[in-house]
Amino acid sequence: MDMNERIKRINELYHKSQGEGLTEAEKEEQARLRKEYVASVRANLRGQLENIDMIEKDGTIVNLGEKYANKKRT
Repeated sequence: MDMNERIKRINELYHKSQGEGLTEAEKEEQARLRKEYVASVRANLRGQLENIDMIEKDGTIVNLGEKYANKKRT
Protein backbone atom coordinates (compact mmCIF):
# COMPACT_ATOMS: atom_id res chain seq x y z
CA MET A 1 0.00 0.00 0.00
CA ASP A 2 1.56 3.30 -1.02
CA MET A 3 1.46 6.44 1.10
CA ASN A 4 -1.53 8.00 -0.68
CA GLU A 5 -3.57 4.83 -0.22
CA ARG A 6 -2.61 4.71 3.47
CA ILE A 7 -3.67 8.32 4.00
CA LYS A 8 -6.94 7.69 2.17
CA ARG A 9 -7.64 4.62 4.32
CA ILE A 10 -6.75 6.48 7.54
CA ASN A 11 -9.21 9.19 6.56
CA GLU A 12 -11.91 6.66 5.69
CA LEU A 13 -11.53 5.01 9.07
CA TYR A 14 -11.59 8.37 10.83
CA HIS A 15 -14.83 9.40 9.13
CA LYS A 16 -16.37 6.03 9.85
CA SER A 17 -15.38 6.31 13.51
CA GLN A 18 -17.11 9.68 13.71
CA GLY A 19 -20.28 8.35 12.10
CA GLU A 20 -21.06 4.79 13.01
CA GLY A 21 -18.01 3.65 14.97
CA LEU A 22 -15.30 1.12 14.24
CA THR A 23 -15.02 -2.58 14.88
CA GLU A 24 -12.06 -3.83 16.93
CA ALA A 25 -10.33 -5.00 13.74
CA GLU A 26 -10.78 -1.56 12.17
CA LYS A 27 -9.46 0.16 15.31
CA GLU A 28 -6.36 -2.04 15.15
CA GLU A 29 -5.95 -1.30 11.44
CA GLN A 30 -6.32 2.43 12.09
CA ALA A 31 -3.69 2.34 14.85
CA ARG A 32 -1.30 0.32 12.68
CA LEU A 33 -1.73 2.65 9.68
CA ARG A 34 -1.22 5.74 11.83
CA LYS A 35 1.93 4.22 13.35
CA GLU A 36 3.30 3.39 9.87
CA TYR A 37 2.47 6.89 8.64
CA VAL A 38 4.22 8.59 11.57
CA ALA A 39 7.28 6.34 11.14
CA SER A 40 7.41 7.24 7.46
CA VAL A 41 7.18 10.97 8.15
CA ARG A 42 9.91 10.72 10.78
CA ALA A 43 12.19 8.75 8.45
CA ASN A 44 11.69 11.29 5.66
CA LEU A 45 12.38 14.21 7.99
CA ARG A 46 15.45 12.51 9.42
CA GLY A 47 16.75 11.90 5.89
CA GLN A 48 16.31 15.56 5.03
CA LEU A 49 17.92 16.77 8.23
CA GLU A 50 20.90 14.45 7.81
CA ASN A 51 21.69 16.12 4.50
CA ILE A 52 21.92 19.65 5.89
CA ASP A 53 25.31 21.29 5.89
CA MET A 54 26.01 24.11 8.33
CA ILE A 55 28.68 26.74 7.79
CA GLU A 56 30.41 27.46 11.07
CA LYS A 57 31.70 30.92 12.04
CA ASP A 58 35.22 29.88 11.11
CA GLY A 59 34.07 28.94 7.58
CA THR A 60 34.16 25.16 7.98
CA ILE A 61 31.25 23.16 6.65
CA VAL A 62 29.77 20.58 8.99
CA ASN A 63 27.28 17.95 7.85
CA LEU A 64 24.68 17.56 10.60
CA GLY A 65 24.03 13.92 9.69
CA GLU A 66 27.66 13.08 10.33
CA LYS A 67 27.93 15.33 13.38
CA TYR A 68 24.95 13.77 15.15
CA ALA A 69 25.08 10.24 13.68
CA ASN A 70 26.24 8.70 16.96
CA LYS A 71 23.42 10.23 19.01
CA LYS A 72 20.64 7.91 20.10
CA ARG A 73 17.63 7.97 17.79
CA THR A 74 14.18 8.09 19.29
